[in-house]
Amino acid sequence: VGSLDNIPSNFTLPGMSSANDTANAIKNATRYDIGVRIFEDFASSWYWILIGLLIAMLLSLLFLLLLRFTAPVLVWVLIVGVLAADAYGIWHCYWEYNNYKNSNTTINTIGFTTNFSAYLQVKETWLAFMIILCVVEAILLLILLFLRKRILIAIALIQEASKAVGHMMSTLVYPLVTFALLLICVAYWGITALYLATSGPPIYNVVALNASAPGCGSIRGNQTCDPLSFNSSLYSPCSSAQCIFIKYNNEGLFQRNMFNLQIYNVLGLLWCVNFVIALGQCSLAGAFASYYWAFSKPADIPAFPLCQAFFRTLQYHVGSLAFGALILTLVQFIRVVLEYIDHKFREVQNPCARFIMCCLKCCFWCLEKFIKFLNRNAYIMIAIYGKNFCVSAKNAFKLLMRNIVRVVVLDKVTDILLFFGKLLVVGGVGVLALFFFSGRIQLPGNTFQAGVLNYYWVPIITVAVGAYLIAHGFFSVYSMCVDTLFLCFLEDLERNDGSAQKPYYMSKNLMKILGKKNQVKK
Repeated sequence: VGSLDNIPSNFTLPGMSSANDTANAIKNATRYDIGVRIFEDFASSWYWILIGLLIAMLLSLLFLLLLRFTAPVLVWVLIVGVLAADAYGIWHCYWEYNNYKNSNTTINTIGFTTNFSAYLQVKETWLAFMIILCVVEAILLLILLFLRKRILIAIALIQEASKAVGHMMSTLVYPLVTFALLLICVAYWGITALYLATSGPPIYNVVALNASAPGCGSIRGNQTCDPLSFNSSLYSPCSSAQCIFIKYNNEGLFQRNMFNLQIYNVLGLLWCVNFVIALGQCSLAGAFASYYWAFSKPADIPAFPLCQAFFRTLQYHVGSLAFGALILTLVQFIRVVLEYIDHKFREVQNPCARFIMCCLKCCFWCLEKFIKFLNRNAYIMIAIYGKNFCVSAKNAFKLLMRNIVRVVVLDKVTDILLFFGKLLVVGGVGVLALFFFSGRIQLPGNTFQAGVLNYYWVPIITVAVGAYLIAHGFFSVYSMCVDTLFLCFLEDLERNDGSAQKPYYMSKNLMKILGKKNQVKK
């Protein structure tokens, strides 16, 4: 059939009463056939998919460990690359401007047009581009000149984070614990939602499957029945009468408040998810803080630091984590309500109401990002000092505001490096999977053939998505390590002076960059 939506009215399959039934049957069969083929592709290539995910895990781990040695090179290569790209853009704009310098065509002669390529044929456009790029280049050079020491501090902290992860490799496995806990939360929410939806007693009605048959006209589908004691002979001569489930009763007090209970269930899901994430962040922060505050590394690092931090968090800090998760949950719930209202009334909103709704969604999105940032640093302070959430959030916020330039530099340098790492892992594994599953790479003694796959893009997409999730899990631990060491570093600078009574706990590389040293007793 060329088009399933244009089946002739006289075309019907055996047992079908109309062309619509035939089209639906063909569509369902087509979907079923595609699903079966995809399942066959997974069945024939699942072990190669696992190998691809294992390669992604090894690449992520190798990249994190090599940052100890390659972080300075990568950062400066990226900075020089941005400056060189900007300089090339300036030269190209000048070259284009020189080509159109003697042209009589100007912006005024072109006017306003939807053909944007016409603006690229006048000298004023390239002159404007060249001026903008020159200003950007000058700003970047000034930033590099005045923030050179802060960039060096960020690189040293990234190297120190690599050392911490190398000494505590068990922290890289913790994302699996978070994933398992999140899976439990989602499963509990789904089961609860299903029980709520089916909480009322079922209603069964007598229905005639063939209403046009003799004696079935009087059966209108509003007669209740019991499926266990139903006797079809009572409705003779209608042989197609059956007792069929219609719906669940929604007339009770409990059933009338079903929507409110489902909202409460969603609120509980968001709270549990945020609490599990907070538990992971506080546990990892406790482990990495124990690394920083060990004076002689790695000799003074406690045994099983992650396990100790996890149980310490469960014993002392559950209330603080729940309170922080509740604040974030309320903001997320308001965003969900706004999205629901916008979806329901999108067609009847006037431009003013749509603008107000867009502003509200944008404001609460920014508020959610800020609370996530504040909670993350508050959990680090909780892991270090053991104080409650409000005090820890206030101390973390003040500490970061006193060092706002260092915060911005470290955040951006870390984001660039981790983005480069994700791009390297996902791109490398994805290209390798493309060449392998498309048959361009044949391993010696390999019995797998690309021709056995119905859709070779199925394992490729699976490997790429799995590689991204694996890299994100590894790099999230590394990012938490960098943030924890950074807060510890700021606290170390403010509380200690290098004397014998208050020595610095930072690495020798950081002390060298800052021009500080510890005084040692003779």
